[in-house]
Amino acid sequence: MSTITYCKGLPTPASEMNALGFTTFEMFLDSFAPIFHSSACETVNHLLSDKDFDKSKWNTHLQNTYGINKRHANGVISHAKGAVDSAKECRINHIKTLKGKLKSIEKWIKKEETKLKNAQKFYRKKNWLHSKTGCNFPLSSSLQYRNTNWQYLRFKIHNKKRRLHHLKKQIEHLKAAPVRVRVPRHQVFIVGSSDESYGNQVSQWDGNAIKFRVPDCLEYQFGAYVQTTIGNFDRGINRLPVTGAKTWHFYYKDGKWSVAIQFTPSTINQVSRHSSYGCIGIDMNPGSIGWTYQDC
Repeated sequence: MSTITYCKGLPTPASEMNALGFTTFEMFLDSFAPIFHSSACETVNHLLSDKDFDKSKWNTHLQNTYGINKRHANGVISHAKGAVDSAKECRINHIKTLKGKLKSIEKWIKKEETKLKNAQKFYRKKNWLHSKTGCNFPLSSSLQYRNTNWQYLRFKIHNKKRRLHHLKKQIEHLKAAPVRVRVPRHQVFIVGSSDESYGNQVSQWDGNAIKFRVPDCLEYQFGAYVQTTIGNFDRGINRLPVTGAKTWHFYYKDGKWSVAIQFTPSTINQVSRHSSYGCIGIDMNPGSIGWTYQDC
């Protein structure tokens, strides 16, 4: 089933701000983001290598290397895998797009060269002046540009062939070049699960405040948990369910921390009834509107 993501700027209540003008939660995100970035980069490099990926063993490796908990490591792996899969899919789509352009250019060159060839063949005839069919590409000259339409077409064909060669080389390079993945800095990703309380074991949100489980490596600085008030994600049609998995993404953008929640949306209740109950037909005219009720 498809998912929906709601985003908002991370609130900064005055009661939670310190002498530096930051909340404790922002200070925690600033400290945890570099750890998340380093672990995500290592995971991406491992996924891009030819080595077999064992999620359980890699999760243990991340815990021991970076001093994070199992749920934090799951978020790192999920984020890195999504980035790698997206990069590979984008590479495939890029090559597919270039091949489409290549095919289009080849078709254009073939068509224009045939048109020019037929025109040359037509003018080689001795009686071309009295021909009943005429030429498909008659020769003409421009006094302004001091060249003929044949010269201009040859120039366009020449440039198209250069473009064709460039595309072929680009496709060959993309097929051989390794896939590269960019991992943004200043972000934290925590994947949720439907069988956990509040839909996430690490980041638990009760509809107003969020309580975040601090990784082992930062407990000496922030304690076991940090929490802040983020309020609700108000929408005109709010499809955020009370239960179900909730994946949290904290990211720094435009000089401010933002928070995003990803979830499986609740179903929308049907407002209208089936047409068998009856329909209303509307006839809109410039000066009047007519309507009728049909019950069969």
